[in-house]
Amino acid sequence: MKKSLFLICILMLVSAFAFAGGNKETISDDWAYIQDKGELIVGMTIFPPMNYYDDNGKLIGFETEFTEAVCEILGVTPKFEEINWDTKEIELSSQKIDAIWNGMTVTPERAEKVLFSTSYIRNMQVTVVKKANLADYDSKDDLTGKTIAAEVGSAGEGAARDQVKDASVISVAKQTDALLEVKAGTVDAAILDYTLAAAMTGDKGDYSDLAIAGEELYFAIEEYAVAFRLDSSLVPLVNDAIEELAKNGTLLDIAEKYDLTDQLLINQ
Repeated sequence: MKKSLFLICILMLVSAFAFAGGNKETISDDWAYIQDKGELIVGMTIFPPMNYYDDNGKLIGFETEFTEAVCEILGVTPKFEEINWDTKEIELSSQKIDAIWNGMTVTPERAEKVLFSTSYIRNMQVTVVKKANLADYDSKDDLTGKTIAAEVGSAGEGAARDQVKDASVISVAKQTDALLEVKAGTVDAAILDYTLAAAMTGDKGDYSDLAIAGEELYFAIEEYAVAFRLDSSLVPLVNDAIEELAKNGTLLDIAEKYDLTDQLLINQ
């Protein structure tokens, strides 16, 4: 009886290790996992000029075309999934998506949760206000006690909470929602990515009555990169593809199409 019980315990342990080993292989070897599927599931939000829909309902943008170019080199099909930005790392680690490719700001805190690719875009957090009120905002002190909108979980929200005195921060689902709040007059200002703000304010479209405040109200200089699961075997391959696209001019062509040439890091 004791011998039989001992053998059963040994078999259970062997089975447990075998299962753990198989599961670890599935999670850590991202390239084999993605090759087997034949597609790369990309998590993104609607974020002009990075990912957005044209008048015909087609998804376009710098990140969209950049992703497609990299996937063509890798020989897999990109599949874009709109996600909740506040839970992006959870969706990545749980394999609901395979990459976060949507103007993802590189930070030390995020680097503990994801593995970043080579950085490719220079960005910063900026303050957007109504054009009519632009003269009232000369420095960060002018934001003291103001109501500020920012995307939940974003670098803009972090800047609003950590670097503005006594601000009342309104967290919204998307950066474009932050612009809507300013336009509607429900907040005094929004803090968001320069790339989006520059594409949608000034003399452009529905937000022509909004403007980016001066450099005294800029926040941290940042870089964008693609985020993958920690220890992902895919990252070196993506980095090689990015280097190839930079060398053959494809990345520059895509940046020019979306007015991002000055922010492209290969041009810095």
